[in-house]
Amino acid sequence: MRQQTAGSDGLMQHIGRKAASMRSLWRGRAERDAAFQSSAYWQERYRQGSNSGPGSYGRLALFKAEIINRFVKDRDIADVIEFGSGDGAQLALADYPCYVGIDVSASAVALCRRKFAGDPGKIFLEAGSAQSDDARADLAMSLDVIYHLVENDIYESYMRRLERSAKRFICIYSSNVELPGHVPHIRHRCFTDWFAKNAQQWVLSDYVRNRYPYDVADPTETSWADFYVFERQPVAVTIPFGS
Repeated sequence: MRQQTAGSDGLMQHIGRKAASMRSLWRGRAERDAAFQSSAYWQERYRQGSNSGPGSYGRLALFKAEIINRFVKDRDIADVIEFGSGDGAQLALADYPCYVGIDVSASAVALCRRKFAGDPGKIFLEAGSAQSDDARADLAMSLDVIYHLVENDIYESYMRRLERSAKRFICIYSSNVELPGHVPHIRHRCFTDWFAKNAQQWVLSDYVRNRYPYDVADPTETSWADFYVFERQPVAVTIPFGS
């Protein structure tokens, strides 16, 4: 993975500039419909045969695969768990030793089980199942998911499950700014603030800017998402004086 020091002034300035540019794009957008349910939206979308969206196809998918595959190899990752595995299009480009994909859509899970039926190193589970709740891996991933979690309680439970599942690293590919979306199933979140408040043992260690930054004139071949990798820090053990 192409690395930038997470605490560098250049990185933080870039994130600030990106947030400002996104705010200019979404200024004046209305807040979401309070009745909208993200899980129901994705369940129905996959049930009707729609796919995971343009971020899982074409040059964006190739870019994501390049970055993640390199990271898995360089960091000697033994297993990967992904929350929001979708239709499996992105996974088809992956090179992981072992993989667990979790999704809220039973249709998406069934689709991936059929698509990868000949690969025993890939397992697909429905979110909320006992097996998915117990799953852990060296690397936990969230790709193009967080900005689709429009409800606060769903976002909070998702982040806690993502954090709990990771043994060594958490990889997030998403926007990272608080903004309403331009459609009902999008709401941008500043997830780095969530980590600072709720999971301080995870430190932002790697950051990769998108090779194809968002362009309103070309929304299907560009993205507002960047890569953020968090690494678990060892817990300090206090030994009582004189023991």
